[in-house]
Amino acid sequence: MKLNRSAGVLVSALLLCSLGTPVALGQPAEPGSRYAPTMLVLDASGSMAEADAAGVVKMDAAKQAVHAVVDAAPAGSRVGLAVYGTATGNSEAERTKGCQDVLVLREPEPIDKSVMADAVDGLTPRGYTPIGKALRVAAERLPEQGPRAIVLVSDGEDTCAPPQPCEVVKELTAEGIDLVVHTVGFAVEQQARSQLTCVAHTTGGTYTDAPDARTLEEVLPRVTATALRNYEPAGVPIAGSHAYDSAPVAGPGQYLDTIGQRERRFYAVDVPEGATAYFSATVSFPRLRGISVTEDFSSLRLRTYGTDGEDCYEFETEQATRSSDGVALTVATTWRGAAEPETGSERGDRCKGGGRYYFAVEWSRVASGVPERLPMELLVGVEPAAADTGPTAVRPKVEFVEPSGRSVPVTGGGSFNVAGVLAGSGSYTDTVQRGEFLFYRVKLDWGQGLAYRVRFGQTPGRGLPNLSNISTTLYAPSREQIDWDGTAYTGSANALPTHDPSIATVPVRYNNRTADTRSARSQSVAGWYYIAVKVSPPHEDDGTAHPVPVHIELTVGGDPEQGPRYKSDSPDSGGVGPFGHGGTRLGGDAGKARAGVLTSSPAQTSPSMLGWVVAGGLVGAAAAGAGLFFLLRRRGRPSVRRQRLP
Repeated sequence: MKLNRSAGVLVSALLLCSLGTPVALGQPAEPGSRYAPTMLVLDASGSMAEADAAGVVKMDAAKQAVHAVVDAAPAGSRVGLAVYGTATGNSEAERTKGCQDVLVLREPEPIDKSVMADAVDGLTPRGYTPIGKALRVAAERLPEQGPRAIVLVSDGEDTCAPPQPCEVVKELTAEGIDLVVHTVGFAVEQQARSQLTCVAHTTGGTYTDAPDARTLEEVLPRVTATALRNYEPAGVPIAGSHAYDSAPVAGPGQYLDTIGQRERRFYAVDVPEGATAYFSATVSFPRLRGISVTEDFSSLRLRTYGTDGEDCYEFETEQATRSSDGVALTVATTWRGAAEPETGSERGDRCKGGGRYYFAVEWSRVASGVPERLPMELLVGVEPAAADTGPTAVRPKVEFVEPSGRSVPVTGGGSFNVAGVLAGSGSYTDTVQRGEFLFYRVKLDWGQGLAYRVRFGQTPGRGLPNLSNISTTLYAPSREQIDWDGTAYTGSANALPTHDPSIATVPVRYNNRTADTRSARSQSVAGWYYIAVKVSPPHEDDGTAHPVPVHIELTVGGDPEQGPRYKSDSPDSGGVGPFGHGGTRLGGDAGKARAGVLTSSPAQTSPSMLGWVVAGGLVGAAAAGAGLFFLLRRRGRPSVRRQRLP
């Protein structure tokens, strides 16, 4: 199979050292924004002038809670503020005006903490509670593209319905607005609690109960942090085809497409002689409520094809149970056919040697209640052939060492490209909201490995309202899953893995990819390795379950060593090494890919634009469930099938 010199687009490449020197994956390209634009919507209706059970005026408590949000908001976050109920009274004569009384005090721009604090301090509660109107106004102020979030605080139900607030958010969703609403009920009764819960659950958000001022001040910053950590699909737009011969040619980089239920989409990648190709697809499923465990399975298939669409009989299948928890499912393959020598057989060589290969992604199993189409991220990597592969593969995993010293706070990210950095051995702390899946990253050089465990702290409450799945997953720089463990969390302190000291890698070496031990093969590239921590929504989500404190205890072991030396005739990136500088040296149709959609006409760019990209995307594994959320401990890769036939 001879190499077709049409190449793809280099986007968001990672830094590797120059050709002929030890190579390591570098820092992922920085995203445009770490945080989802968020509107905070605050109730300033007449009832907020009343006192809570502890005698604190509700409006004063709400102001204090907003101050706590402002103090905790990270630099660069975009937080706006809207209020309702400040411009009229709540008499019947004022109802018409009162039900339109929504005021935007701050647009969702980079937060100015002093201005935001001053704005909320000047509020006087007076009027009606037009929740539906406020949700629509807040949504209109958020950007038109990408995920957006609203955090709504109310002490009662909508006094201007109909339409009911739940109907309003259903309309917004039907209009294609990617919006998650998190609601906080401040000293509410059951009817208002049900209304606010419906709003949150309809959009995949969370409902949190705050019975008093102290609780509100505690929970509002946490809920806002969850909104800011919302996930945004990212990549150069691309449109896959329904047949291999019209597939768009994708160079190394990250791309964004959509996929429909039971649809198959093809993409082409040019792989030089002796190189290794990496291809993955990620689909993030929305949080849904009331889905039967027997109808809550989602799966993706990935198949590889060679010259003239010849089936190479290598395929992967990833399946998620309870995908309604908000699972981001990734299917990935590592293709080494280009390194296999050709035999002279016309048909037999169609899946061997350098050339153009095709990858087909299929949404093969569909859970109940999911949208007809969903965004799909694609990650493409091409690694040149090595002239000297370096030290031999190693088997022993890194030994976990109990950390000493004080724990360091860290903020996990909602996806790979905004993962929190764990800067070497030690103990790190974070707080995970129910329903969150957070990512952290550890940089490993050649010869280094890691071992870690996650401790989940105790929280108040017991029973089904406090019952969640917890899991942790370890990923290679290629986003291939290395290991996974999960179990039930009932509010008592717990740790993962449950029966081993740690989840660990072997020291990273190029030759691990051909190791006899299959579990070591994914640890064959130096760079960022990712740790994900998940706490699922509780089985009975009544808003009373507390966020979970976590401690990530990490050991980075092994001494840095010489890595592989790539062949001198391997394509490079304009003299900066085979993996570029983490930037964008784009040529040919690359500019079109940035401005619009990369379609099925092959991109004509320099064949030297080859690289290795790891950025963005959520990869998750859902915990198994059956019957009344019956939870089982699981360990290892869930629901994966891989086959390579001669």
